[in-house]
Amino acid sequence: MFTDKSHSDIGKMSAVLGIISIVSVCLAIYLSFKQAGGMDPKLGAAVFFALLFAIGGEVLGVMARLEKDRFYLFPNIGLILNTIVIIMEGFLLYIGVIGICWKKHGL
Repeated sequence: MFTDKSHSDIGKMSAVLGIISIVSVCLAIYLSFKQAGGMDPKLGAAVFFALLFAIGGEVLGVMARLEKDRFYLFPNIGLILNTIVIIMEGFLLYIGVIGICWKKHGL
């Protein structure tokens, strides 16, 4: 109210990319469970693009945090959401590799 600070447009974009990414990954996981573990290649492409959006959102979030005289709400939200998406996708990749190894070795 009594300040010249404003919200960063870059920070808002980071938060938007984080929301898009997390919704895309959660939707892909839900649809994969609905298909009994089968994954349509389109869902894989959506998850890949969500990862690219998350990496871009991380970069934008860091850039927005480096700005002076700005509010940091949106950059913080973007950094948190994009980090969650990157961790989720890393975990999905790990689970996929473990599943392939189990099938290959008959475990």
